[in-house]
Amino acid sequence: MTETSQSRSATKVLSVTSGKGGVGKTAAVANIGLSLARSGNKVLILDADLGLANVDVVFGLTPTYNLNHFFSGEADLEAIMVKGPHDIRILPAGSGLQSFIQLDSDHKLKLLDGLDSLNIIFDYLLIDTEAGISENVTYFNTAAQEIILVTTPDPTAITDVYALMKLLSTRYHEKHFNLVVNMVSDEEEALDVYRKLSIVSNRYLDISIDYFGSIPFDRQMTEAIRKQQVIVELYPNSKTARAFATIAERVVTITTQRYPKGSVQFFWKQLLQTNTG
Repeated sequence: MTETSQSRSATKVLSVTSGKGGVGKTAAVANIGLSLARSGNKVLILDADLGLANVDVVFGLTPTYNLNHFFSGEADLEAIMVKGPHDIRILPAGSGLQSFIQLDSDHKLKLLDGLDSLNIIFDYLLIDTEAGISENVTYFNTAAQEIILVTTPDPTAITDVYALMKLLSTRYHEKHFNLVVNMVSDEEEALDVYRKLSIVSNRYLDISIDYFGSIPFDRQMTEAIRKQQVIVELYPNSKTARAFATIAERVVTITTQRYPKGSVQFFWKQLLQTNTG
């Protein structure tokens, strides 16, 4: 048995999600993922926004295939996987197509089997969900070990992320969430959002929220998106890049559950097994 197979630990599977669009969720996925990869971790990003995918766009990639080709049987996951900077891997979804925007049970099983058959060992799987409270959103969130919520100080964004937590808590029995507040003027503004969500959640929901950090409003972020580059790569010394690096460090400290938290736990069987010799 090789040293790698003896010493590697389970892949950490995290969903990154939001109650509404426009809060910077996909940019957060890309920057957190790349920060992890820059630290030597093997990272896979699954673009689970199956109708309006754009993870590949954020990285400036033009994949030949996407998940639509996988679900239709035209290509396997390794064929559609594309490589980004620092060897980060991305499973791109389609955009502007309705064929697979709502996954049925067969599609979910096909995706799970496809992920299970991948030959590459990853330290982290980041799932970029679509925004909102669709069935796909709830599926991918309940399938992940940890849920990272992205919101902004905008009142509608706060209301919508609370609605998402409420749905995941009351209907799907999710009890723990991690919060990232994007586009803030300072840390106090982010902490105020966290306090508001914590107060209302403690009053009406049986959940816990961990504060994962904030991302400052930064015109360089807009520039990076326009250039189709990730800000931690384009401006690695910027305040925003450092903020993403800090969040990535917090991701590393997460102690994930050893066993599935639900019947659809999104693990690869061979990666969940921590080999003991």
